[in-house]
Formats: sequence, structure tokens, C-alpha cells
Amino acid sequence: MKPQPFTVHRGIAAPLLRRNIDTDTIIPSREIQLVSKQGLGDGLFAGWRYRTPGSRDPDPDFILNRGAYRDASILLAGANFGCGSSREHAVWALGEFGIRAVLAPSFGSIFRNNCTLNGILAVVVDEAAIGRLDDWVRADPRRNQLEINLENRLIAWKAGELLAFEIEPANRKLLLQGLDGIAVTLQQASAIDEFEAADRVVRPWVYRLP
Repeated sequence: MKPQPFTVHRGIAAPLLRRNIDTDTIIPSREIQLVSKQGLGDGLFAGWRYRTPGSRDPDPDFILNRGAYRDASILLAGANFGCGSSREHAVWALGEFGIRAVLAPSFGSIFRNNCTLNGILAVVVDEAAIGRLDDWVRADPRRNQLEINLENRLIAWKAGELLAFEIEPANRKLLLQGLDGIAVTLQQASAIDEFEAADRVVRPWVYRLP
């Protein structure tokens, strides 16, 4: 599934401020039955979201099962979110559930890169700012929504207050244009064709069939 461009997004933010939430917690290995990017949303946070392993009986105490947060599209997370294994399924599960952005003090580096390549914005926000956002969204989750403007690198919250964030220019471009690794490569299709054509002239034996 091609990533959707991320320019400006407004949505409900769900606070999940535990530290060191790893990719196996985001989607347990028992929930990964497919090689497709689709069909993983139900397994998101399955160990916390459901009462017993393998069931679909919701635990009402888990944040994403509470009425005000069921339509959340932004996560406020703790430090080192997405640590652990490099499984891309964790990002696919977040995306299929409807998460467009994750705000945290730090991320697992591979997880953050996977987010970028799948159209999810992973924003580094210091713990003090996360705490202020947490207090505000908890007061009235549906009314107190966050607006994230990637073009201007700003998060808008209460009474027009703005929180600036940094993002690598290359990652910002990928998200704004909705590009993944394959799409970036295909942008160079003409240059690749020219290189292969020239190589066939210089080293024709490489392209001969046995």
C-alpha cells in the first residue's frame, strides 16, 4: 500500500506514556500471520488491548478502547518508543489502525525510519512538552485535538499555542510527497536505464544468457 502524503493532520491524541514500548508490544509475534501490510490493525497492542492472548475481548482500561480515544490518529508516547526488533509490521499495524503521527522524546532508530517510509510521522518532542500536551488532551480528548503541520514543522494546540519540531529534510520530503523506498528509486528510472544500456555496451558478456 502506497503511503499517503502527510502535510497537515488534525486528530485526537491518545496518551500512552510508557517508556521502552518495543515492536513486540506494538504487535506481538503471534499476531503476525500474514506477509501483507494489511490485516494487522486488529493486532495492534494486542497484549494490552484484549483481556486474554489471542482473544478479541477488549480490555476497557486500555487507552485505545476508551470511548474518547477510539478514533485516535496521534499517539503521545514515552521515551524509546519502537525499540526492539526491526519488524516493519509494527508500523503497518499502527497505520492500518489509523495512526498518522507518534510524538515521543525518542524512538528506536529503525522503527522511526520505517515510520517515514510508510507515511507515519515520528516526531521527537521533549518529555516536558509531552507532559503539557498530555495534560491538555486528557482534559477533553475530542475537543482538544492536535494539529501537526509538517510543511511548517509546527504542532498547534491550546489557544493557538505552537510547538516547533525538527525533522531531517530528506525524511520531511518523503512524508510530504508520500514516497517509500521503491518510489524514490523509480524517480531515477531514466538514469538507471541509461546506466544499464551503457553497461551492456562495455560488458556485453554479463547480459548473455547461458
